[in-house]
Amino acid sequence: MENTLLKQINDLSLSEKILLVEDIWDSIAKENEGFELTQSQKSGLDRRINSYTDNPNQGRSWDEIKSEFLKSKIS
Repeated sequence: MENTLLKQINDLSLSEKILLVEDIWDSIAKENEGFELTQSQKSGLDRRINSYTDNPNQGRSWDEIKSEFLKSKIS
């Protein structure tokens, strides 16, 4: 990777780096929409779906967690 780009990344705050990683991940996902999950990944997702179905009010949304995290890093 070009040194200028690495310096720009290193100059970002932690929350900005996290948002950058999310953007990068989203772009990778768009390019690889047809990738196949392993059986272990499928089983893990099935367990999580079943847990949510059994206890829909348990836990917090990603938006809540992300917001709390970003708020704590800004303060």
